Amino acid sequence: MDLLHAYITNLLELSLAGAPWLVLGLIIGGLIHVLIPMSFLERHLGDDGFAAIVKAALLGAPLPLCSCGVIPAAMGLRKAGASKPATISFLVSTPETGVDSVSITYALLGPFMAIVRPIAAITSAIVAGLLVGKTKETTSYDETEDLFTEVTSSCCPSTPVAQESVLETDLSCCPSKPDVVKESDANGCSTDNSETVGIFGFAQKAIEGIRYSFTELFAMLLFWLCVGMLFAAAVKTFVPTSFLVEWGSGLPAMLVMVVIGIPMYVCATASTPIAAGFMLAGVSPGTALVFLMAGPATNISTLGIIGKELGKKSLIAYLAGVAIVAILAGLITDYLVSKLDIDIQGQLQAGTEMVPLWLAITSLIILCSAAAWSFKKH
Repeated sequence: MDLLHAYITNLLELSLAGAPWLVLGLIIGGLIHVLIPMSFLERHLGDDGFAAIVKAALLGAPLPLCSCGVIPAAMGLRKAGASKPATISFLVSTPETGVDSVSITYALLGPFMAIVRPIAAITSAIVAGLLVGKTKETTSYDETEDLFTEVTSSCCPSTPVAQESVLETDLSCCPSKPDVVKESDANGCSTDNSETVGIFGFAQKAIEGIRYSFTELFAMLLFWLCVGMLFAAAVKTFVPTSFLVEWGSGLPAMLVMVVIGIPMYVCATASTPIAAGFMLAGVSPGTALVFLMAGPATNISTLGIIGKELGKKSLIAYLAGVAIVAILAGLITDYLVSKLDIDIQGQLQAGTEMVPLWLAITSLIILCSAAAWSFKKH
């Protein structure tokens, strides 16, 4: 009975710690989803040079897509002309990190891990893209449409990102701006009320983004987020710290994390409380970082589709980029923590120190309401 009480208490503490930051991340992620058009990404990812790979990594990093949800978007980019290396870079950086996962990383793992995680993810994406660029394998992508169906039926619920149409040039007598309602003047030309309409249009998009955040996006995260929270609370309650302190660091432990993480489906946000559970039990931050990188970036469905669409050599390069950079990042992280004498255990659940209790409770109620809506709908 005492253990059950301790478990429920730990679960509630973890949930309150993460809720406000998850809400903030979901809102920002939803705004990014509606404000950054797919056509913008397509224009910048067309060649196989270093610049396109870096752009793909940087553009994909803040997007709130899981390792399955990103595949239709990435394949859409590929079909629209994105190079293979840029596509792989986008495929790695997007699920490994995002504004929602960085915010909850700060809340549960502390500021040091919140900085290290996106840097490691972007580096991993660039390395994977460069390795794929060295392969000379030729593939076709005629079956992209079939992949949309295959991904959404075999993996997490996801909606392919719609491609926005290109605005045509206005050939009227007066210059015009997109999305502006115009009124004709006495000469037949138009005057615009762009400020009012612009604000109204932005408000509409913001509402659409927030709706997306707490419906479709949250539904994709919900199952594994719950699993992660339950796991973290269980580790904190039942696992002796001494056990994982002895076996939870070094190269062998990181290799185990790679083996566990690669076939597993868990998104960047939902993997965070699992990593928090590891670290609370004494696993080194570097080892936890390996899991945070390998788990979200890959799963069985992703690997199968990459092999089919981009070729086996690209698949091997993709896996090598993710695994090698994850282990190197883990080793460097542990070295920095030791060298700089960073108190990682003291930073865990750092977000609770900045957030008032009423806001944490309100955020948790909002997330529980969104979860109830999701369960009712499905």
